[in-house]
Amino acid sequence: MKVLVIGGGAREHALCRSLSLDPDVTALHCAPGNAGIAEVATLHEVDPLDGTAVAELAGALGLGGGDLVVVGPEAPLVAGVADAVRARGVPAFGPSAEAARLEGSKAFAKDVMAAAGVPTARAYVCTTAPEVDEALDAFGPPYVVKDDGLAAGKGVVVTGDLAAARAHALSCERVVIEEFLDGPEVSLFAVTDGETVVPLRPAQDFKRAHDADEGPNTGGMGAYTPLPWADPKLVDEVLDTVLQPTVDELRRRGTPFAGLLYAGLAVTSRGVRVIEFNARFGDPETQAVLALLRTPLAALLHAAATGELAAFPPLRWTEGAAVTVVVAAKDYPAAPRTGDPVEGLDEVAAEDAPDAYVLHAGTKRSDDGRIVSAGGRVLSVTATGSDLTVARERAYRAVRRISLDGSHHRTDIARAAAEDARTAGHGG
Repeated sequence: MKVLVIGGGAREHALCRSLSLDPDVTALHCAPGNAGIAEVATLHEVDPLDGTAVAELAGALGLGGGDLVVVGPEAPLVAGVADAVRARGVPAFGPSAEAARLEGSKAFAKDVMAAAGVPTARAYVCTTAPEVDEALDAFGPPYVVKDDGLAAGKGVVVTGDLAAARAHALSCERVVIEEFLDGPEVSLFAVTDGETVVPLRPAQDFKRAHDADEGPNTGGMGAYTPLPWADPKLVDEVLDTVLQPTVDELRRRGTPFAGLLYAGLAVTSRGVRVIEFNARFGDPETQAVLALLRTPLAALLHAAATGELAAFPPLRWTEGAAVTVVVAAKDYPAAPRTGDPVEGLDEVAAEDAPDAYVLHAGTKRSDDGRIVSAGGRVLSVTATGSDLTVARERAYRAVRRISLDGSHHRTDIARAAAEDARTAGHGG
């Protein structure tokens, strides 16, 4: 199988890494990729939002019905890139533009959930200042204000400051204001072909920039799996009450969702509630989840892309745990500095592999051949181990080998979960 991955972040590096280890993958391409992905895939220049250009690239690479295009980020999916590839006769892993509205419009997602009976936060959709004021007053603090459209992970404000909440709401063309959900958050990915839904392992990510959940919201500063504190029945419950009903409702509407359905969940005192849906693998949870997946990735994604998931064998997983720590550029997320050299990558490869490795997010190779920062989140350092404690130690040991001027990272990724697991005596 020849595979083309669209995107250039750490999520795409994680996908490419897993695909490169799959013996069925005979050629691996990525567009546009990054400096790390270049080590495992052939890179191509293409506008990821241009469906015609992506489809033409797939054709030029000789991809056919037995091959696969994997669309990583949300913006190309909402722009219809997967549709353009499928129209060219090449299987694409990723929902249609119509189905990707589940992420592209918070209001659409709320409508689907209401129709499917999926538990979620109560919400108002607002387009005027009086509507905003009424909604904020109805719920009270903490205020949860979400830009209706795509905002690259930065469209959500959760604050006790009424003025800040109102300002964010009024800066959006259309906004969803909803009740605050208490309880820990969980990310659960599921691969689906529009009928069959196959959940992956649940993970937890860390959105705030600094330790102890301080600082501004980010695209994600780290993640881990499994969740020793979660109910063992959680995945089955979410499959029955959230994932399958949502997929069934979209198929009933004539816009079947085939690809990666990502449910962001709050485990509240009143049960599991959906915070949001995404239409693609999440970053940085993908880095941790794929680190433990033993089932060859290409066949799984191809089965979803071609409607053959019902016959796919049960997923196989490596025992143990995985932890991902994001190394971010100076002044991320406000105004990240780019162009700084990244040092220590060879040392991680020499000293820590295969238990720990670096996935590139925002990097490029400079004219003099050095790897330099090219984005806010620069690296995702991922490690596996027999339990969360071991995986954490390996991840942070690798992080300490890396030098990037002015960079910052959280030191508490998975710390509480590892301590809880040790206290409970079941090892992580």
